[in-house]
Amino acid sequence: MSFGIEAASYYVPSLYLEIKDLAEKRGIEPAKLEKGLGLHKMGFPDVHEDAATFAAEALLKLVRDYNINPEEISRIYLGTESALDAAKPTASYATQMVETVLTEEFGERCFKNCDVVDMTFACIGAVDALHNSLDFVRVNPEKKAVVIASDYAKYELASSGEYTQGGGAVALLVSSKPDLIEIENNWGVATESVFDFFKPRRNFNKENLSNAPETFPDKIEIFTDEPVFDGQYSNQCYQDRIREAYQHYKEITGKDKPYENWKYLIFHLPYAFHGKRVFTEIYSLENGLPYSNADEQKAVAKSDEYIKFINDKIEKSQRASSEIGNMYTASIFMALLSALQVSFNENEDLTGNEIGFLGYGSGSKSKVFAGKVSPNWKNVVSKWNLFETLKNRLAINFETYEKLHRKQLVHSINPSYEGFGLKSVEAENPVLLGARYYAYQ
Repeated sequence: MSFGIEAASYYVPSLYLEIKDLAEKRGIEPAKLEKGLGLHKMGFPDVHEDAATFAAEALLKLVRDYNINPEEISRIYLGTESALDAAKPTASYATQMVETVLTEEFGERCFKNCDVVDMTFACIGAVDALHNSLDFVRVNPEKKAVVIASDYAKYELASSGEYTQGGGAVALLVSSKPDLIEIENNWGVATESVFDFFKPRRNFNKENLSNAPETFPDKIEIFTDEPVFDGQYSNQCYQDRIREAYQHYKEITGKDKPYENWKYLIFHLPYAFHGKRVFTEIYSLENGLPYSNADEQKAVAKSDEYIKFINDKIEKSQRASSEIGNMYTASIFMALLSALQVSFNENEDLTGNEIGFLGYGSGSKSKVFAGKVSPNWKNVVSKWNLFETLKNRLAINFETYEKLHRKQLVHSINPSYEGFGLKSVEAENPVLLGARYYAYQ
């Protein structure tokens, strides 16, 4: 019996900012971002959107596109680092939203008997959710699970991470009927506790905060979506962890140069060209190439052999990232969707081809695993229309972008939007302060 991904769907915000517009306002040469990092557009949430609405959109699309009965789903595990609450899982908001829309067709609380939880480990949380859910269906082959990766990558304005922002969600149906990809049960893992990127609670003195209530303590802890990060150090941690996880994968599988048998290499992409940049070390080690200094590293990256390798095995997975930006936990799965959509559009037959995954999450951890494309993959991909969807988004100007980022706007930017949105946040009832209420609009 085989196990893996039966179906997949996604949601990308309907708004975007041209990267060249951001570059010009920040005094950056646009070519540095477009040609250097592969960035063209930044997907951005509207006023009413967040990680919960992204997840709900992807889940509802999954159910509707593939005619899934919600009662067949035994668990919904959400990977995110954009949680809305430190206790109540974001997945619970998403499932409640979808339940409400599906009430007429499936009755009230159609996910009543479904196990729901969030999993968090920076950008690898959804890979952890997939790993866990695959273990679940292997033990319970008659049951199905849904993995949702949903995030909003937000950085401080004018910071060095600002131009990598993005957001959205991908939902995967995991079962013993892997119509898209059969995933083997071999996982290379590497973990080390580091501070390359994190979102800590930050302390402020009450006296320095205007209008702070008298009942507040003298020192106030504040949590913000914008991370503390060291870009260069994080790149090094990424490279170190995937090297270690790849080596572990080789040890447990006994495979020599496994990447050579992979049709595509699917990476977590904080920016579109990141995967091809960090893989140079593994490529050099596998091929006995010198890699001890910057000149040798550059020589590998610019070699005809490596460029051909990129064009053959990585480039197609980058295309969606160029149009969306960093999706944190969802970026590795969007890279998969991108590669498969391009192959589908080019009428390529991938049946039986093996795909390698190299996941990374800051903090830090990597997982390397592989899957085989199933004979029915085209039936699954035919529902996506990924690049058509990306073409039909609404462009916003720089001033609107900054106002959205600062949460200075009240009304939706896209008047034609139809979907889930935050309706209100309780501000008066003392036992419900902060409760978030959503509706389909």
